[in-house]
Amino acid sequence: MKLSQSVTYAIHAVLRLSESRDGAPISCGKLAEDGKMPERFLLQILRDLAKQGILQSTRGGGGGFTLGRRATEISLLELIEAVDGPVGASLPLKAGFPVAVGARLQEALNRIAEVTRAQLRAIKLGNLANPNGGEPGRLTSALSEA
Repeated sequence: MKLSQSVTYAIHAVLRLSESRDGAPISCGKLAEDGKMPERFLLQILRDLAKQGILQSTRGGGGGFTLGRRATEISLLELIEAVDGPVGASLPLKAGFPVAVGARLQEALNRIAEVTRAQLRAIKLGNLANPNGGEPGRLTSALSEA
């Protein structure tokens, strides 16, 4: 599986926000600077995350973004789907396979996608930031489940 650049930026930003100890909003400009990301592109990503409730946005002079809930409650699957849409697998419409072969191949791809979704759902961003954060080996065990 290959993550898009947009998802990579989203992960950077959410991990940075999870490190904030005082809970004060962090501006898009500061997040972009810290992560060496293009600010205008990052702003759209942050807005998408806010629409999904992953982040909260605060306007004004001290405004910026904060986590919408704890990092240990935000799954990698949620983050990916908030930015790139549903994780799934499908064949191109003009794949050219005989109907029966195409159906079996699509069924196999659907099973693979469900396993992938389950594993991504099990990985919480808090575990990426702090793999031993109260749950030793949770990230490793999440990757080996399913």
